[in-house]
Amino acid sequence: MIIDDKKIADLAHLSRLEFNVEDKEAIKADLGRIIVFCDKLREVNTEGVEPLIYMNNEQNVLREDVVKSGMNKSDALKNAPSADSDYFKVPKVITK
Repeated sequence: MIIDDKKIADLAHLSRLEFNVEDKEAIKADLGRIIVFCDKLREVNTEGVEPLIYMNNEQNVLREDVVKSGMNKSDALKNAPSADSDYFKVPKVITK
């Protein structure tokens, strides 16, 4: 594939980017290196190699769902700076 100024202009239009002359030359060189790398990847023999979907063979490894006792109301209210009999008291933040 030949990377020319028209190809760069088309890619710039599609990506909604603007390049100056130096940037166009740098992009052209980068795209050329990417294409050479992709051509090298095509040379690799992949016969009999399954496509890789996951990085390991395990899927959806979850921990056991274990019920634990939580904190009761009196222990939770013990550390509150201000509390009513059953609730935390907080400063009023909404005014009329």
